[in-house]
Formats: sequence, structure tokens, C-alpha cells
Amino acid sequence: MSYKIIVDSCGELTKEMKGSECFETASLEVDVDDYHIIDDETFDQADFLKRVAASPTSPKSSCPSPERYMEGYRCEADHVYAVTLSAELSGSYNSAILGKNLYHEEYGDKDIYVFNSRSASVGETLIAMKIAECEEQGMEFAQVVETVEAYISGQHTYFVLETLDTLRKNGRLKGVKAVVATALNIKPVMGATPEGTILQLGQARGVKKALAKMTDEIVKDLKNSKEKILAISHCNCRERAEYVREILMEKAEFKDSLILDTAGISSMYAADGGVIVVV
Repeated sequence: MSYKIIVDSCGELTKEMKGSECFETASLEVDVDDYHIIDDETFDQADFLKRVAASPTSPKSSCPSPERYMEGYRCEADHVYAVTLSAELSGSYNSAILGKNLYHEEYGDKDIYVFNSRSASVGETLIAMKIAECEEQGMEFAQVVETVEAYISGQHTYFVLETLDTLRKNGRLKGVKAVVATALNIKPVMGATPEGTILQLGQARGVKKALAKMTDEIVKDLKNSKEKILAISHCNCRERAEYVREILMEKAEFKDSLILDTAGISSMYAADGGVIVVV
């Protein structure tokens, strides 16, 4: 059976995924003041980060429309899947569901399933990779859905950012009560709840100590590491991503590891210098 996987553009795609006809990106859009940006191959990360830093207000993002998802589902593939940014952080999941309903009304029955990643960035990447793995193994549609939903439930997301300003302005930190002392260079160690909201796990003085503390949190929660892929994304700080991978590879054995740049709108959340880890 043929399949197609649509990932909203907050998720990173590997070079191999970009070269495969099985994967497609549904672009989010963002407004920085009066400047409108589409998160596609025209996205200029350096210009985007510069505009965000200079703006007195927070960027306003918009998810792919239901119609965009519906058109993505209208293809020759027998099985179609969508992977979205956490439903607690974006309307992308609901939009993908509405697109599915529109497709069924317009074109009839088809095997379509929308996965709420409860994560972002490389969390979405890993889920898309898991779907493809299941399909390549010849699983039935229902079995793929069950296997991948179980995989998502066992996934953990962690991150350390230079600044939380964008997340705070966007209202993404509703459950975080700790005050970060910017003047003292205190950096929070953040994570995702099982529902996909953001919580603070700890903090440290300086980014390097915060990254080390994050690895402690990861190892504390880690189970069956030999069956997991260690995925790390970063925004203009490859050396920090490599540092985190080196520490974790010393403390645990993984099935594989990968490091990806936050090429598009995920840069808004990671901010310049941010590191995101998903296992």
C-alpha cells in the first residue's frame, strides 16, 4: 500500500525525507509587525531572527488552513497521515482534523489520520520517521496508528533557550510560574508535559550548565535507550547540540542519533542559540 506523510513546517525534515515523495510539508505563516513570512523554501532564517529581535511585539503565527490540509490529503496514496505541532501550542492539529472532515465530505472515504505530536521540531520528525518505518514494514493502517500513538506516549521533549521572551509573549508559558533572573544569566531547563504543554524542569546559571542539567533530566527519565533515536535540533548553535549529544552518548546507548537545524518557523520558538532534544 502507498502512503504519504504531511508534516507541518514546525517539524524539521531530514535531507532524505525532503528527497522522498512520501513526505510533504504544510507551511505555517508568521507576521512580524507588518512583514508577512511563509515558512517554505523562501524562508530566510537570518532575516527572520533579525526582525524578531528588533520588533517590540511578538511574532504572530498562523497554522496551515483546513483547505491546505484537505488538498494534501487529495492524492494517490492509500494511507495519508498528518503530524502537527502540539495541539496545546498551535491550531495546526485542529486545522488538520477539519481538513480531514472536509476531504471526507468532498471526496468520500479514505484512510487519513492526524497525529498530535504533543511536541514540536524534531519531535515531529521522529514521529514522521516512525510512521514511515511502520509502513515500510507492511503494517495495516490501524496497526500503524496504534503503534505510532504508543510511540508518541513514550516520547519526551526537553529544551534550553537563550530567552523565553517569544514563548512568554505568545502565551505558551501558561503553566510556568518560575521567574527567570535574566540579570544573573539564569537559564531555565524546560520540558513538555504528556499533554504537550510546557513546564520548567529546573534552571542553572549560564547556558552550558543548563545544557548539562538538561542531560541529567533526560537520563533520569530515559528508558530502553537502545531502542530510541536521540534527536537534537538547534538554532545557530551546532556546537551546543554536539556538546549535548556527546554527553548523552557517554551516559547511554542509543539506536541512532541525529542533529538538525531549526530551518523554519521553529526558529521562533527555539530562538537564536536554543537547543531542543527529543527521545
